[in-house]
Amino acid sequence: MTVWRLIGIIFIFICTTIAWGLLGTSIMVRTDSGYTQLNRQVEDLWGSEHYQKAPTITLKTIQKDGDREKEVITPIELESSNVQVDLGLEHRRKGLLWYSTYDVDFDALYTFKNPLDTRAEGTVTFFFPATGTIYDAFEFRVDDVEITPNADNGYEGIHAVVAVPPHGQVTIHAAYKSRGLDNWHYSFSDGITTVKNFSLKAVTDFTEYDFPPQTISPSTKTPTQNGWKLEWTFNNLVSDFDIGVQMPSKLNPGPLASRMSYFAPVSLLFFFTTLLVLGAVNDRNLHPMHYFFLGASFFSFHVLFAYLVDHLLLELSFIIAAIVSMALVATYLYRAAGSRFALWVSGAQLVFLVLFSYAFFFEGYTGLVITIGAILTLALMMQLTAKVDWTEVFRKKQPGSQAAD
Repeated sequence: MTVWRLIGIIFIFICTTIAWGLLGTSIMVRTDSGYTQLNRQVEDLWGSEHYQKAPTITLKTIQKDGDREKEVITPIELESSNVQVDLGLEHRRKGLLWYSTYDVDFDALYTFKNPLDTRAEGTVTFFFPATGTIYDAFEFRVDDVEITPNADNGYEGIHAVVAVPPHGQVTIHAAYKSRGLDNWHYSFSDGITTVKNFSLKAVTDFTEYDFPPQTISPSTKTPTQNGWKLEWTFNNLVSDFDIGVQMPSKLNPGPLASRMSYFAPVSLLFFFTTLLVLGAVNDRNLHPMHYFFLGASFFSFHVLFAYLVDHLLLELSFIIAAIVSMALVATYLYRAAGSRFALWVSGAQLVFLVLFSYAFFFEGYTGLVITIGAILTLALMMQLTAKVDWTEVFRKKQPGSQAAD
């Protein structure tokens, strides 16, 4: 192994790294360019993120001011809230992205009281959680009077006006079935508020979930046969945080393929280093052109995977791309350096290309898996070369002294 050969191998590594960078960028551009349009299409077909607000109540009374009468508007808080939510998850794919869509079955019972000593006119406003979606089996009742939405109610919510006797209590019932995307929120108000006698139970048919930022975690969590029963219970809460459930997401092929491409030079660096060590130990010092074709075989894995995921399942695309790349390397080295050397190098490719790339399927554990794999490989290389006379290996050989392959 001469200095010029090392320089040639380094040059090939740099060129392959640039190619991977261009591939990763092109995948990201292709994914991002269609994200806004695809997201809008999914929202049009299924619905957008739900942000359910608690109903608001105001009381209007007539007070005398000398000889004149004036209206006084008094906002009041809910006396109690009992909310039941069923969330059913369904993943849908558009282009290179998976979307977490869900069905929601909402049913809530609220009460409020007139704290005044006089009769008042109460206005109850119930807000829809999202626009551009459907509401099936919709029901909105105030004191057993059913309110039907119409154009006069406004675009975001509907209003009901009821007469409330002094210190009287009014019951509000709201229910609907709808569809949403990614997250479901419940908001007490737009700012800091006091929440009394509150209970919300969310039942999911999925086991993995998370909570959006600035939301309150549940008071209790109970596993069910298909998912979880999450309960939020408060007697007298003061907060400006909301309640929310974030749907589990599937691996998106576009971002996954892009991350794998950006990280590929690290795998190739380990692979080339292993080739150099094995070649020196086995007296199989490959020419830089060999490294060029091997680097191209590595690159073929990511190119093939990036375009297969447009048409096939993610796991199947990965398997096909891995088999093709490994077949290219194994058959090429079998003819170039013999079966034994090809077997050793195929094992290195399995670790550094296939297993390292597969680690990206486990979000949050990628770095740990790759680190463990690199350390194990280092340990194996150290054991295999512990008794090698490196002085003899790197000694400049006379012309014609190298053994023929």
